[in-house]
Amino acid sequence: MSKDPIRGKTVRWSFDDGPMKDKTFEHTFDASGAVTFRMVGGGADKGTTVDSSEIEALGDDVCVVSYLGPSGYTLTTVLDMRDGKLVAFASNEKELIVQHGRFHFVQGSE
Repeated sequence: MSKDPIRGKTVRWSFDDGPMKDKTFEHTFDASGAVTFRMVGGGADKGTTVDSSEIEALGDDVCVVSYLGPSGYTLTTVLDMRDGKLVAFASNEKELIVQHGRFHFVQGSE
């Protein structure tokens, strides 16, 4: 796995629990560090773009993605490339929420 297996690609993740249960989000990671995200099935929503994200590999099959959204929440997500599972931590100054789910790369972005 390369040091950064995410930039330049689009990834969809779906949550199995927590406040975003049964929702799917598409994240497009630009080479510049910007990320655009949107809820899939949310109509003609073009998404929200934030200027920076951090992505780090933790060995050959696991990476961590983190960005601060405009709502004041930081989303930090651990992606396990072996089995397509994820664990996400959404936090702000008042709360911390843990969610579990799965992800896949959108065809054509790999």
